[in-house]
Amino acid sequence: MDKKELKKRLTPIQYEVTQKNATERPGTGEYDVFFEDGIFVDVVSGEPLFSSNDKYDAGCGWPSFTRPIEKRSIKEKRDSAFGMERTEVRSKEADSHLGHVFNDGPPEEGGLRYCINSAAMKFVPKEKLKEEGYEAYLAEFE
Repeated sequence: MDKKELKKRLTPIQYEVTQKNATERPGTGEYDVFFEDGIFVDVVSGEPLFSSNDKYDAGCGWPSFTRPIEKRSIKEKRDSAFGMERTEVRSKEADSHLGHVFNDGPPEEGGLRYCINSAAMKFVPKEKLKEEGYEAYLAEFE
C-alpha cells in the first residue's frame, strides 16, 4: 500500500509504529490491559497475528503473547538499534513493525514473550470473526 494512502488511513501513532518502527509509550496502548475473546490482526493488512487465548499480563506496559496465531504470519529480524540486541517482530504480508520477542515469557508456555504495540493491531471480537472474514479462527474459542 502507498505510504501517502497509509498516512491518511492510519492514526499518527499507528503510522509511526508500523511504518517507522516507533514504540508506543508503556501503559498507553488500548490492548495492554484488555482480555476479551478474539484475535488481533495487523492494522495495515488485516492479516491475523495473535489470539487472545495466548495473551497474558506480563506487567511490561505492552500487550504480551506467548505465541503468534500462526508462525507463518510473522517474521523475526535482528534489531541492534539503541545499543541493544533484540529480535524485532514484523507482519509477514505488510511488513509492519509490531514489536519485539523476548525469552522471558512463561516457561510452561514455551518461554517467549511477544511484546507488541497496540497501535500495530486491530482487535476482532470472537462474535465478529465470521462477519469480518476470519471464521477459520472460530475454532480457537470452542
